[in-house]
Amino acid sequence: MIHRRPRAGLMAVVALIGSAAVLAPSAAHASAAPVPAAEPDAIEGLELYVDPLSTTLESAQALTGQARADAQLLASIPSATWFTGGTPEEVHDAVDRVVSDASAEGTLPVLVAYNVPYRDCSLYSAGGAADTEAYNAWIDAFADAIGDRKAVVMIEPDGLGVIPHYTTLDGSLDSCRPAEADPATAAPARFAQLNHAVDAFAAHPGVRSYLDGTNAAWLNVGEVSSRLVSAGVERATGFFLNVSNYLYTANNTAYGTWISSCIAYATQVAEGAFGDCGNQYWNGGPANDWQGVTMSQYGEWASDASDPALSTAGLDSRYAEQLGSIEPSARFIVDTSRNGIGPWGYPANTYPQHEDWCNPPGRGAGARPTTTTGVPLADAFLWVKVPGESDGKCYRGTGGPLDPARGIEDPAAGQWFPEQARELVSFASPLIEPLSCDVTISTIQLGRVFMSTVSVTNATAQKIEPWSLTWRYDQGQKVVTALGGRFTQQGTEIAVSGTKRSPGLDTGETAGVVVVGKGEAAVPWQFRLNGRVCASR
Repeated sequence: MIHRRPRAGLMAVVALIGSAAVLAPSAAHASAAPVPAAEPDAIEGLELYVDPLSTTLESAQALTGQARADAQLLASIPSATWFTGGTPEEVHDAVDRVVSDASAEGTLPVLVAYNVPYRDCSLYSAGGAADTEAYNAWIDAFADAIGDRKAVVMIEPDGLGVIPHYTTLDGSLDSCRPAEADPATAAPARFAQLNHAVDAFAAHPGVRSYLDGTNAAWLNVGEVSSRLVSAGVERATGFFLNVSNYLYTANNTAYGTWISSCIAYATQVAEGAFGDCGNQYWNGGPANDWQGVTMSQYGEWASDASDPALSTAGLDSRYAEQLGSIEPSARFIVDTSRNGIGPWGYPANTYPQHEDWCNPPGRGAGARPTTTTGVPLADAFLWVKVPGESDGKCYRGTGGPLDPARGIEDPAAGQWFPEQARELVSFASPLIEPLSCDVTISTIQLGRVFMSTVSVTNATAQKIEPWSLTWRYDQGQKVVTALGGRFTQQGTEIAVSGTKRSPGLDTGETAGVVVVGKGEAAVPWQFRLNGRVCASR
């Protein structure tokens, strides 16, 4: 879906704005800025929602063998649900379905609003609302569907990284210039749209909303901070990083902390002085005697790193001097869906364009989604980009149609990419444990009645007693009996368990049940054995 590369013009300017001459060191403040206390509505520790009707599970229905198993495994881990278009009524219904489901089970849904006009600069993920009026109506319906319930909302990935006809801090015109967009109004309209979205979600106290903060190898800190402030980040919860990218979590948490610090500096200490913010393209500061270098994305950044290109010490100390007792408050989220082993070290002098953001080979899924990060200002590590979905047809400067790094034709943006999904599972760091149960189902229609033969195997190392296999029907089906087991039905939720005589399921043991019901024969997308997701075929 989203795919980003650094802008050369913004990288070049850092040699000027990052020098010691621009910001003379002040010895008045030597300690790091305090970390603010958690907000009363903080999401730390909340369990994340797993969508039983996710696009990943939808893709799995057309797959077999290893590809199906990979999709089902990735679908068992919480990922964001993307909303990419439709009418206001349609997006209201779609959002309400997810939020209602999550609210009923007491989990936190992660939602992505991705419908801004001139989305993705009309490139790989082109689309979006027709104009500001249409976008605002769509956003209002989105926010209204959440109501007074809890949700995390990512507002427009790439929405600030790619702004049509935008002039950067150094006075250069950015490369996004769609011919159909009015050069005089496109950029101001983008900020008006994002501000409207921020306010629409802020009107609902249970919503924590985040704007696009790009990633640690893209916009410099001052540039993205100025865009965030113009988009209303001070009224949002904060910003998100690394969506649809592969950069190390450590690098993005450092980058996010600097962005939050820059926002505090340029709004509370030196109004509008975003150009004075230290950034990743020149990391000089008091701690390294202002001997800065461009930071490398091909290693993990740390304050005690011996390699100057991986050390955050200079910038950390620079912000400590600038802020003194001022506390940065803009919080952030890092997408860890595909960054387990970091970015692709593409071969030099091989392709006209390396496009390391576009389906790079051999990457692995990263840290599992969590709202407990242990990182000040970081609200969560989430799987925002759906792992296994393509970034687009990657030609790397060639004429295509094959991706020269893979020797195959990549699927279009957002479509399922079995080869990449296999890599993400194989190279995941930390490892992804296989699913702990296996279900086989066959279903036939007999007039107005259906009959399903369901077998479940316990793939864990422990006996499960009692066992309960659950799934859902979404077309009004009504179960009337379960031969070989017991059943209950509450609305769409079906639960089948062992008999009184045989309630347990030993390691490796398989139990079979024949379910008879009224309605359309259907194969459920997902089964759970005692709450744990199963593979199914």
